[in-house]
Amino acid sequence: MIARTSTALDANSFSPSPLLAELLKLRRSQPLLVVIGLPLVVTGTGIINTLFSGRGLEDGWNTLWLRTVGFYGLFPLVLGVAILASLVWRPEHRDSNWNTLMTSPIGATHIALIKTLAIAGLAAAMQATMLIVVVATGKVLFGLPGLPPAHLLASGTLVAVACVPLAAFQSSISMLTRSFAGAVALAAALAGVSVSLLTAKIGSISYTLPHALATRTALLGSGMFSAPSHPDMTTFGGIATTAVILTLLIVVSTGWILKHRDLHI
Repeated sequence: MIARTSTALDANSFSPSPLLAELLKLRRSQPLLVVIGLPLVVTGTGIINTLFSGRGLEDGWNTLWLRTVGFYGLFPLVLGVAILASLVWRPEHRDSNWNTLMTSPIGATHIALIKTLAIAGLAAAMQATMLIVVVATGKVLFGLPGLPPAHLLASGTLVAVACVPLAAFQSSISMLTRSFAGAVALAAALAGVSVSLLTAKIGSISYTLPHALATRTALLGSGMFSAPSHPDMTTFGGIATTAVILTLLIVVSTGWILKHRDLHI
């Protein structure tokens, strides 16, 4: 068993080089296929549904948002983050890379933090792609006036924040198992649980389960599953605060596990 000897954060470990190293490891994993491809597929599905429904966009941007970002928040968002987490941890499960990681001078908690930041950064890029594609679709394909309402753009931006604890959670799962499919399947199951809880209007659970928090945030402004149609600053602040607390708890817990357990599976 190879254990971490310290969780202390090295003074030099806060340089950007560890995070950059994580991103460089992903060159062969092609995360851009997820970051760019998933938003394109989801938006394309929304376009097809709109064209074949024969009803058009009855409520302009609100309808387009519901059929794209709303659908994206139900399952694809969580699955996308899970896939990205598996891609970030995949290099560590190859050959002797795990031993190299475990004997590095960087503390266990800092490793967990760097992995989370790498995943969260990719998730934020995926969300930005989603927003850009939706706005471009509305303007170019459907000729909608102006831009989406401010509360929708604010909600869409907040999704990137709500995805950070989800990134931390899926990072921990992908650390614990080599199974790519297993980590993604667990995310799908928890996404299903989240949707069921939101459907049952148990919104408070979204403040304890990262998957539900991300889904609930993505649905803000849609009116789906009791999500407020016009969220206010109190809602935004509550989600941001919850995201910070959940992320800290998960990262610290992941660091503790990384220090004390032999994680070769």
